[in-house]
Amino acid sequence: METVFVNGELMDRKEAKVDIEDRGYQFGDGIYEVVRVYGGKTFTMKEHMERFYQSAEKIKLHIPHEMDELTGLINRLIEANSIHDGIVYLQATRGVASRQHHFPASDVKGSVVAYTKEVPVPQSQMDQGVTVKLIEDVRWLRCDIKSLNLLGNLLAKEEAASEGHFEAILHRGDLVTEGSSSNAFMVKDGVVRTHPATNLILNGITRRVIRDVAGSEGIPFQEDTFTLDELLSADEVFIASTTSEVMPVVKIGERLVGEGHPGAVTRKLQGAFRKRIEQEAPVAH
Repeated sequence: METVFVNGELMDRKEAKVDIEDRGYQFGDGIYEVVRVYGGKTFTMKEHMERFYQSAEKIKLHIPHEMDELTGLINRLIEANSIHDGIVYLQATRGVASRQHHFPASDVKGSVVAYTKEVPVPQSQMDQGVTVKLIEDVRWLRCDIKSLNLLGNLLAKEEAASEGHFEAILHRGDLVTEGSSSNAFMVKDGVVRTHPATNLILNGITRRVIRDVAGSEGIPFQEDTFTLDELLSADEVFIASTTSEVMPVVKIGERLVGEGHPGAVTRKLQGAFRKRIEQEAPVAH
C-alpha cells in the first residue's frame, strides 16, 4: 500500500481526499517542490525546503508546519514507502474556502500534501544527450515563485514532446530564459553561462549545485543573459533539473550543438555533480 502525507497525517493513498473547493484545485493558489532521493536519502533537502517557504512567503501563504517538523514528516514518508532512487512531491495550497478571487479569512488553514515515487536516474539520456525545441516564453513574470500555475510550461513541454524532443528551451524575444521544467546553460570557449536568477526564471536547486561545483572544478561560470544566436553557436548546451541532473543537449531543433555529442565541460560537470551526490547521500549509486 502506498503511503501519502495529507495535512499532518501519513495515510493510505486510497484514503486521501482533497476538497473540491481547495484553492489549489480551483485557482492554482499554491506552491510545490520536488526533492530527489538517492539510495533512500534526500539530496539538497534543506535548500528545497528553504525555497518552499520562500515561495510561500512571496504569495502570502502560511504553511501550518514549522520547517523542521515538515522535513521530519517527509523523511518518515520516504521511509514508509521504502523509496530508493526517486522523488518526493510536496505541495501547499491556501486551503479550502468558498470560491472568491481575493484571499479568504486568515483563519482558513492551508493544505499540505506529499507523495513519493520511484524515479530512476536517466543515465542513458545523460550519456547520449537529448534534443530540444526553442519556444517563445509566454509565462507570467514571477517565474521565481515555484507556484502551481504551470499551464505555460505545460504547453511548451507538450509542443516539444509532440515532436519527439526531451525539453523546450524558452526565450523572451531574443533572450533565452530557461527550459519548461529545467534551467538552461550554454558553454562557449570553456565558460558556462546561464540566465541570472531574476523573476524571469526559477533559481533551480540543481542550478545552484552546478554553480558551486563549477567553482570547485575551476570552470568559469557566468550568470548573464545570452541570445538565441549565442545559444545556437555554443560549443556545448545542457539543461539541469532535480530529475535530469546535468543533461547534455546535442541538438536544438534540426541544428547540432557542437559536434553533436556531449562536450567535455558538460561531462566534467556531470562527474562533479555525481561526487556532490555521493558526499550528501553516501549510499547513492
